[in-house]
Amino acid sequence: MIKLSALLLALAVCTAGAETLTAGPDGAPMSFQQALERAADGDTIELLPGTYKGQVGVVTQRRLTIRGVGARPVFDAGGAHAEGKAIWVVRDGDVTIDNVEFRGARVPDGNGAALRLDRGRLLLQRCRLVDNQNGLLTGNDGAAELVIRDSEFARAPEVVGSLPHLLYAGRIGRLEITGSRFHQGFEGHLIKSRARSTRIAYNLIVDGAGGGASYEIDLANGGDAVVVGNIVAQSRQTQNPVVIAYGAEGRVWDRNRLLLSHNTLVSDFPLAWFLRAWPDKLGAGTTIRAVNNLTVGAGLFALGASGDFDGNRWTWSSSLEGPGALAFELARDSRLRGSADDPRTLAGDESLPTAEFSLPIGTRPLAPPAAWSPGALQR
Repeated sequence: MIKLSALLLALAVCTAGAETLTAGPDGAPMSFQQALERAADGDTIELLPGTYKGQVGVVTQRRLTIRGVGARPVFDAGGAHAEGKAIWVVRDGDVTIDNVEFRGARVPDGNGAALRLDRGRLLLQRCRLVDNQNGLLTGNDGAAELVIRDSEFARAPEVVGSLPHLLYAGRIGRLEITGSRFHQGFEGHLIKSRARSTRIAYNLIVDGAGGGASYEIDLANGGDAVVVGNIVAQSRQTQNPVVIAYGAEGRVWDRNRLLLSHNTLVSDFPLAWFLRAWPDKLGAGTTIRAVNNLTVGAGLFALGASGDFDGNRWTWSSSLEGPGALAFELARDSRLRGSADDPRTLAGDESLPTAEFSLPIGTRPLAPPAAWSPGALQR
């Protein structure tokens, strides 16, 4: 009881001492770099609206919140970078970045990013990352965690041979992405993860007519991966027929399990490979479970695949309300509506969608319907 009281007192003192610093694009009341230098552990930096040209930095605090106030402030690299890595580098600690846009990250070796997470935990929410060599890039610290909510990653630079990824998580402990949108890749992947644990739920991962990505989701080293309730679409200009790849670059983690539930997988490519897995590279004990997914367009899913597949359905894009307008729900007269079993009876509670992606960004709650339909959308 005494130890608990001491802990609560310490937390109260820390919270009471926390300050909020305000930075503006023109340096008033201070520049972002000045705020970053002055901020102590537990502080908050609030960013006024506007464009912050060339204002790069390294976050070294053990705990820090950086948030845009009002209209989303824009950090335009303008040729500048921190440590040859990114617009912002998060060194370590528990950091939250909220309501900020990053654009134009370029570094000499071609592997720059809007944000670079070296170690620690980063929560990114309500942010936009556009036209960067990589949107967000992490190191390979096995204890690091990256959580992304309600954010947008877009417009990879069209530089042949550069292989830019909109999101690249290295061999970190955990990656979680919800309510976010990924589009307009070029040669690289929309999402690449080598994390021990990856959860991708209720996102719009649609390359779009102007996109030319390779894989939409690349789970390169397997790991424990749960992919639920996403809309994932490959463009006609794709660099690779594979939509979701699992284990292509071999075993790193002791546990290798892929659960795909209630995803809508779409391809405009002449012949797609909706799921390609390499269980032979991941070793004994690897499991793959796919339930109630909807594949749209010509391509392979369960045929020849290793794993357990139940309740998955196929259709043409003409059976959707309007994929060109990002309306990926089944048409009102589709016979596939209500044709799926409750996913919990097939793959347990973890397979149950509890939300749906909602345009333009974010999610909305999903109550279990009277009858389930295959795919990400029950509306």
